[in-house]
Amino acid sequence: MSDPQPPFAGLPPAAAPPPAAPPAAAPPAEHRRRGPGVLGTVLIAGLVAAIVGSFAGLAGYVVGRTVDAADDSAVVPAVQLPVAQSGTGSAVPLVEGSIADIAASTLPAVVSIVADGTSESGSGSGFVIRPNGYLLTNNHVVDLVADGGTLTVVFNDGTQAEGEVVGTNASYDLAVVKVDRRGLPAVVLGDSAAVRVGDIAIAIGAPLGLDGTVTSGIISALDRPVTAGEADDAYINAIQTDAAINPGNSGGPLLNGAGAVIGVNSAIASLATGGEPGNIGLGFSIPSNSAKRIADELIATGKSRTPLMGVQLDMAYADGGARVETVTSGSGADAAGLRIGDVIISVNDRSIDDATELVVSIRSYAPGETIKIGFSRDGQDRSVDLVLGDDSN
Repeated sequence: MSDPQPPFAGLPPAAAPPPAAPPAAAPPAEHRRRGPGVLGTVLIAGLVAAIVGSFAGLAGYVVGRTVDAADDSAVVPAVQLPVAQSGTGSAVPLVEGSIADIAASTLPAVVSIVADGTSESGSGSGFVIRPNGYLLTNNHVVDLVADGGTLTVVFNDGTQAEGEVVGTNASYDLAVVKVDRRGLPAVVLGDSAAVRVGDIAIAIGAPLGLDGTVTSGIISALDRPVTAGEADDAYINAIQTDAAINPGNSGGPLLNGAGAVIGVNSAIASLATGGEPGNIGLGFSIPSNSAKRIADELIATGKSRTPLMGVQLDMAYADGGARVETVTSGSGADAAGLRIGDVIISVNDRSIDDATELVVSIRSYAPGETIKIGFSRDGQDRSVDLVLGDDSN
């Protein structure tokens, strides 16, 4: 099923006041600068459009399963969205021009995915990443058929094909689907590391089952720590955008001003406390560089790796940074000389405010990469090089 193919082509409110909200918690300490200020009312949700199952477990998380017990104001808390009811060739050329030109060029490579499971169904989005039938989407779109059912892929021209799940990575909320077609138009994957705040952002997908929907905005923020899931969470080092995305946009592409994919739309923030959440201008996408690595591994082997430091953290620690509670023998952290009680304060050039930010920061790298860890021990700041392991053992 895995035809030898090259990897992806190219890497080249002044609104009315909101309703009264419950009393807000005390403002976070200054060092917790990345989290939103309305965490008491803002919910993050995966963007599948009927009722979805929960994410798979935290088994590859860099700091272990204790992460999902964190209650930290620097992290946007997460729930999964309900989804829209089901039933409702060569690389796509990059186009430097109007949003209309970019949409016309990219729409043939964007699909709707209808998931009919054994007990529930819903729809999401996806896009073609290789002309011989490989598509990328969110894990929480295809998870609806994890226990049986069918995936129907609907192309922009209205034709349909049965989809088969090649592999998933719940930790990154990504999945690859294969259809039996050749010569499909495929997207060009952009370099998410080159994205800047203020860049043009274009989202394409099937919100609420309305396939072929195009919205636009800008990149609002980068490196936003976001969790998406319920009992067991996927942690995302997200690109934030104000381009309108809604339930059903899950798995669809976020494009730059040249029409290259820079992210996979995965979650939104919502002020809703009941019912189905909707767009409020805060959407979150998985960066394309992470998505590319995961997708290439899934296509090659059916599995993908999640990078690990080899530590667990003290989740009660709230004084800034991430405090090491245990170190796994033989891990990268062990070889680098990290000890119980060390407080990790930076990864390369990124400061670390809390445990979850450490998780999403590590997720930006690949297993085997060497990163510089800044940490505090006995009141002294130190640094050490650490080689990341993975969850394949």
